[in-house]
Amino acid sequence: MKIILFSRSGPARSAEELRQLFDTLRASGLGFLVNEEFAEAVRATIGLEIPADCIYDKRIGPQPEGTIMVCYGGDGTLLEGVHRLGGAPIPVLGINAGHLGFLTGAPNEGLEQIFGQIARGELSVQPRSMLEVQGGFAGNPDSRLALNEMTVRRHGADMLSIETYVDGQMVATYHGDGVIVSTPTGSTAYSLSAGGPVVAPSCACLIISPLAPHNLTMRPVVIPDTARIDLRVHERRSDSFVTLDNRIYPVGPEATFTVRRAEQKIFLAMPHNISFYDTLRNKMMWGVDLREVKSEK
Repeated sequence: MKIILFSRSGPARSAEELRQLFDTLRASGLGFLVNEEFAEAVRATIGLEIPADCIYDKRIGPQPEGTIMVCYGGDGTLLEGVHRLGGAPIPVLGINAGHLGFLTGAPNEGLEQIFGQIARGELSVQPRSMLEVQGGFAGNPDSRLALNEMTVRRHGADMLSIETYVDGQMVATYHGDGVIVSTPTGSTAYSLSAGGPVVAPSCACLIISPLAPHNLTMRPVVIPDTARIDLRVHERRSDSFVTLDNRIYPVGPEATFTVRRAEQKIFLAMPHNISFYDTLRNKMMWGVDLREVKSEK
C-alpha cells in the first residue's frame, strides 16, 4: 500500500499540523510520495527534508495496485489532486483541513485512525462521474475533464447569450452571466450557489443551471447523464471564459462547446462511518435549531 500525498502550498499550515501529519504517516508504515510544492512548504515550515525519490511533480506516472491519493486541504485541493491524476483509476481520499468540505469528508482530527483504515483496506470507495468538454477553447487546455462542473461565464459588464441544446433539441437561450453544467458530485458546489438542486452522487444525471439569468423564469434543469449538451456562446462586447472545476481558460469568439459524461470516473474513498447524507446534514446544519445556538451565546 502506498500513499500519494497532495496538498497545495498556498494555505499556510501550522508547524504543529504538519508535524502531526508526517509523524502519523511515518508511524503508519505506509510508503508515500509528496508533491514538490508541498514538500518545499514542509521543509520551510518544519525543516523536514522529503527524500528526492519520494517527490513527484505536475503529473503522476503509473502506480502499483493498492495506491491511494490522500488530499490534505479543502475541496479545491482535492479537485487539483484529481486533475493531476489525469484520469488514472486511483482512489482519492480527502482529509478536510479546509472549511466546508463536501468532498474532503475525512476529518483532520483522528489522523491515526484514518491512516490505520487505509493500511487495513477499510475505506469505502465510491465511483463518481466526470465531465468531458470539447470545443472552442482559445488555447489548448491541459485537461478537458471536470469532476464538479463546467461553466461558461462572462468577463466584463455585458451579459452573454448561450444557446443550449440537449441531444440536438433546444432547451433555451440563456441571457445573463453564463451557464453551469454540473455532475451530481458538483451539485453541492457552484451549482448549489446558483440555485441548483442537491443531488445524491449515485444519481445518473447532469444539471444545467443558468447564472444570474435576465429572464427570472429560468430555472435549473436535470437531464440524463447519457445526453450530449451543446452550448453556443454569443458575446456582445465582453469576453468570456470557461472553467473546468478550478481551472480557467479563455474562450474564442462565437465558441461552441460539447459536454458529455466522461468515460473516466474518479473513485472517492471515504471512511465507512461517513455517508453523503451525514455530510450533507452536518455541513448544511439541517436539523439544528438556530434559536438554541443563539441562546447559548
